[in-house]
Amino acid sequence: MNTAANTATPPPQLTVKAILLGIALAMILAGANAYLGLFAGLTVSASIPAAVISMGILKLFKNSNILENNIVQTSASAGESLAAGAIFTLPALILLGYWEVFDYWWVCAIAGLGGLLGVLFTIPLRRSLIIEQALPFPEGTATAEVLRAGDKPGAGLKILGVAALTGGLVKFAETGLKLWPATAQTGGSVGNTVFYAGANVSPALLSVGYIVGLNIAALVFIGGFISWGIAIPIYSTWFMEPELAAGKDSVALAYTIWSNKIRYLGVGAMLVGGIWALISIRGSVFSGIRSGLVASRRNDTAERPHTEHDTPMKFVLVGVMLLVIPIFLLYNVIAGATNIALAMTLVMIIAGFLFSAVAGYMAGLVGSSNNPVSGITIATILSASLLLLWLAGPTSAAAAAAIMIGAVVCCSAAIAGDNMQDLKAGYLLGATPWKQQLMQAIGVISAVLVMAPVLNLLLAAYGIGPATEAQPNSLAAPQATLMASVAEGVLGGELPWNLILIGAAIGVAIIATDEYLRVRGAAFRAPILAVAVGIYLPFELAIPIFAGGLISWLSSRRDPDAARKGPGVLFAAGLITGEALIGILMAIPIVLSGRPDVLAAPDTLRMTAFASLAALCIVAAALWRVSVRLPQS
Repeated sequence: MNTAANTATPPPQLTVKAILLGIALAMILAGANAYLGLFAGLTVSASIPAAVISMGILKLFKNSNILENNIVQTSASAGESLAAGAIFTLPALILLGYWEVFDYWWVCAIAGLGGLLGVLFTIPLRRSLIIEQALPFPEGTATAEVLRAGDKPGAGLKILGVAALTGGLVKFAETGLKLWPATAQTGGSVGNTVFYAGANVSPALLSVGYIVGLNIAALVFIGGFISWGIAIPIYSTWFMEPELAAGKDSVALAYTIWSNKIRYLGVGAMLVGGIWALISIRGSVFSGIRSGLVASRRNDTAERPHTEHDTPMKFVLVGVMLLVIPIFLLYNVIAGATNIALAMTLVMIIAGFLFSAVAGYMAGLVGSSNNPVSGITIATILSASLLLLWLAGPTSAAAAAAIMIGAVVCCSAAIAGDNMQDLKAGYLLGATPWKQQLMQAIGVISAVLVMAPVLNLLLAAYGIGPATEAQPNSLAAPQATLMASVAEGVLGGELPWNLILIGAAIGVAIIATDEYLRVRGAAFRAPILAVAVGIYLPFELAIPIFAGGLISWLSSRRDPDAARKGPGVLFAAGLITGEALIGILMAIPIVLSGRPDVLAAPDTLRMTAFASLAALCIVAAALWRVSVRLPQS
């Protein structure tokens, strides 16, 4: 542990410059992660790039220290994780037709209240999960290592800058100038059997695979192959309705089968995964609550080191009660009935705490980028939909109400998982917990202020949901589409339960496999939710993710720490940031002109999918070179 942990008076942490920089980065990275999540259905932790940027900027001041940098990344990562919770759920209200745009105050209320509850729910769990059980929290540990190596932030900033420029240029060439297609894909058929192969050429997806590593990237690929390589051919051969295939080529037909049928296998697998995660950690949840309550009763605060000073439990309980009141009022406006609003609030509080605990524990095991947020949100929305079907009947308002319950829970769980990573980094560095917890709340509020404008900008420029002729670059929003389908399907009685049950059976088989690997002590594991995400995502996204994971594994064979904390992870983070920010910036001229092709180059300059694959290969080669050739920081 850093020597700061053992000093009676630690260096300053909540300084004005650290707070202001944390607020700015929370807003910027929230916008970038909102774009990435709507595009790919996956998000990654922003802690490491935020730490590197913070170190570079704070070095410009005469006096700065490692705990200030930790405070900055705490706020920034809170903003990023809030964005994940928001974009996984709130776009479903657009897809359901309940909203036409993202209402500013509604977004602030739903995401803000959920995020702040996530901060409060993790406070009683910190001591148990981080100190007593000593879970690894891989991203928190990596962030601490990056901060400790912060004596030479200039090199890290250069890597981030070059990568961001690279990712931005590739994105601009593809989506802005339209020099090449975003996906290289092909399809074919033998009789009625349909086959599909394709790869998205996004550098951000390559980077996601690099950051999560080969194990998770391979599982996403396996899930995609189950869906696209096995289920779609089987369905098209024996079960496809003739009208489904009318007028479609093989690629379009494969997407139609996946969208209307096969993705529900992922729903079943995710549902089983969320329940299994809750069962797996039940002992740790209760242990964490007991530990936090015992610590709050102790009156030796002055005698304990500052590294054990959490936010007092009485403040946590009062905060939760104060947040529950506006949530109840919001639900009352939606439901129009006090008894229904009360039931919604109770479901939200119980599910919010339990699933925040699940997210915190799972982040400690597999990292916040691999957290089961999608699975537990689906479980929440499914339960809420069934409850509302019983209380209010099958109405459109009931579907929206179920989404809003899920949105609060999703924001809470996303914040909980990521914030536990920050608290782990702070524990290793000797930070004061209550100061980090306060900064987490500041990060949540900062991100909330920009969330609705960013979402409205992306909605107007690209569209959200399935691509159309008018909006060919529509952001797929996979999770939000899934949430809308579940809520609407339950309340409309049209949910394909047979496919969901098959997906659940697949999930049980994967869990059994993972348990077998655990007992055998295998290095390769099979967490169910990584496979379930692969089943649900378009297969084109799994290919670059797998390629990134493969690069990470190859680089780690030369240096075990390279893929975890070396320049490779900074380069990958820069690619994501650059692509996402360019995607947001390009939205401005598209919205102002009303033309999605306003920046397009002349047709004579357009290239084929081979050019897009070549561009991705060049980026992959650069990522590999940075990973294995540059000295570790």
